[in-house]
Amino acid sequence: MEIFTSNSLAETEAVAEKVAEKCKNGGFLALYGGMGAGKTAFVRGLVKALCPECLDLVHSPTFAIVNEYRGKSIDIFHFDLYRLTDEDDLYSTGFYDYIEQGGLTITEWTELFEGEIPENAIKLKIEVIDENQRRFTLC
Repeated sequence: MEIFTSNSLAETEAVAEKVAEKCKNGGFLALYGGMGAGKTAFVRGLVKALCPECLDLVHSPTFAIVNEYRGKSIDIFHFDLYRLTDEDDLYSTGFYDYIEQGGLTITEWTELFEGEIPENAIKLKIEVIDENQRRFTLC
């Protein structure tokens, strides 16, 4: 377990760069954290580190459910599971197909579908300490 603290968006991006080292060959990154915790800001920092040519494309996938960032060295699939209601909804997004493609799959609101994530997923919990400060716990 590793714990990082951030006091700004810039520091959140720096934390993301450290986590990116563990994700550079793809896999599954499960994000946990409430509304406004900084999940999408974290993903922006991760994409900046792994797929900088895609940085301008990063935004919350709340309405699209999944955003694809197809880079020169890695493809990143960024899911927001918040609006999904059951496993049928999850299946209809192509979730399992994305995982099979390789690349890096990232989920926000992972706790809603905990039983559907791969056993080898990297888990990152984001806690709001105050308006600007966040604690990141990497498992």
